[in-house]
Amino acid sequence: MSIRPLFAALAVLALAGCAADPAPNEQMRLTAQAVEQARAVGATADEVPEMKLAEDKYNRAKGSMADQSFRNARMRAEQAELDARLAEARVLTLKSEEQLNVLNTRIARLQKQLGAAQ
Repeated sequence: MSIRPLFAALAVLALAGCAADPAPNEQMRLTAQAVEQARAVGATADEVPEMKLAEDKYNRAKGSMADQSFRNARMRAEQAELDARLAEARVLTLKSEEQLNVLNTRIARLQKQLGAAQ
């Protein structure tokens, strides 16, 4: 009869283990990748506020991982990934706008030259 309480205790422990959040290793990998991609296109914390947010949240996520607070780590890592992707998009948009301005300047110069030639 002492086996039943043992099985009951093991069942409770097993259920508690299933209910706990697993370590968000894949999300942490994705976040690290997103941060690196943003840096690769030129996003810096000094110039792009979203990059600063991404780096701060990612560092907090790493701290939560160390504390084994996996739910917090996952949420912060997800937020950091989105901030990093937004930082990357902002930098790419600015670069595209700069290229467009250069092209428009060249077109205007060519139109002026063509107008003067006629």
